[in-house]
Order: sequence, then structure tokens, then C-alpha cells
Amino acid sequence: MLQVTRLGRFARFAPLVVGVGSAVSLSAVPAAAVSTSSLAPPPAGGDHLTVTVRNAGGDADGTYEVDCHPGGGSHPDAGGACGVVERNTRWGKDAFAPVPGDGVCTMQYGGPATAHVTGTWAGRPVDARFDRSNGCEIGRWDRLVPLLPEVGR
Repeated sequence: MLQVTRLGRFARFAPLVVGVGSAVSLSAVPAAAVSTSSLAPPPAGGDHLTVTVRNAGGDADGTYEVDCHPGGGSHPDAGGACGVVERNTRWGKDAFAPVPGDGVCTMQYGGPATAHVTGTWAGRPVDARFDRSNGCEIGRWDRLVPLLPEVGR
């Protein structure tokens, strides 16, 4: 009678054991069997950015095309431009994110230069504006040199 009582007490856990066993068997499905139709396809031509620069002075002003993966375009340093964006790309972070609104920035003026970057990077749309209106914006700009021209040095 004691054995029957013990089995009866454990019998209520049988559905849990079956459920855990099912979950384990589902997690062991080979990667080849998983459908990739829900994954976003890589861009057909790789990453593409259009950079429009104004008031930077000299030959820096203008509109440039940058193609990455494979590299190319009309940008004067397409390889360097692709490299700097790659170095600033982090999982879960936007390489082109604006300066946070609650940041504390030095009140310095870096000149009238502006830039507008549009296109696709890492499969995501890009539409970012840059200026040099304070220390935070200058730092944001400088982190993306040579995608953006070096200004004020």
C-alpha cells in the first residue's frame, strides 16, 4: 500500500514530465529543418548610403553614394566610410542614432556644416541628420569620419 501511495503522488507530475520532454525534443530540431522564410533577406546589393553634405567647405560639400558589401560608390573614401560605420555598429544600437535629448553637452559651436545620410544599413532604413551645433553633435559627427568629412581641424 505504501508503494501505491508513492506512485499516486508522483502520477500527478506525469503531464509535466511529458511537457518537458516535448520541449527538449523541439529544441533539438536541426537548424536545416527550421524555416528561414521569416528571416529578412539580406539587401540585394549590400548596404547603400547616400550622404549629402552642406557648408563643410571646399570639396567636402556635395552628395556621395556609398556601397558596402561589396564596397564602391562615388564617395571619395568608400572603403573608409564603410569601415567606420561597421566599427560603430553594435547589436541593439543604431549607428546613426541622434544625440539623446537629456544629454549634457558642451556649448561649443563646430561650424555650419550639416549632413543628411539616407539609405539602408544592416537591412534597416537610415534617415539621419547631422550638424556641429554643440559638443555632443560634434562628437557624433566625428565618430563617423570619413563617412562624414573631417571638419574644423
